[in-house]
Amino acid sequence: MLKADFIAAIAPAARACMLTTGIPASFTIAQAALESGWGKSQTCAMAHNLFNIKADASWHGPVYQMASTEHVDGKDVLQPANWRMYPNWQACIDDRAKFFTNNHRYDNCRNLVGGEAWARMVAADHYATDLGYADKLLAVIHSNNLTQYDSAEGHHA
Repeated sequence: MLKADFIAAIAPAARACMLTTGIPASFTIAQAALESGWGKSQTCAMAHNLFNIKADASWHGPVYQMASTEHVDGKDVLQPANWRMYPNWQACIDDRAKFFTNNHRYDNCRNLVGGEAWARMVAADHYATDLGYADKLLAVIHSNNLTQYDSAEGHHA
């Protein structure tokens, strides 16, 4: 999938989510691109799971079974895993939004404006173990002009 096609496919869902939650669409699109390899990950292709979210005990929806590489006792080990399965992009993006709005770790993100601020704060709040996570999100936002999706009017093709 081309980057432009990926953005076009998920941008409407990211914008709809932004309008109800305040989570910037540019941040959502950048995170989805980074986490799914621009829609190329197997969980994305098979389960509409843009963010590689595993199905833990709190999940009551359908699951997709696929091995996961986990770091155990200093070694990478392939283990069976259940991943959340969604019927469409909107359901996936809305579920991820619940994670950010229900998790008090991210309370300090709520009043931030723009995807760049969200990228920096979410990384500072240890969303990912990758120390370069914010820089990677910012690079995706900037190189693809994703801030255009954060305005009230949104993207006009």
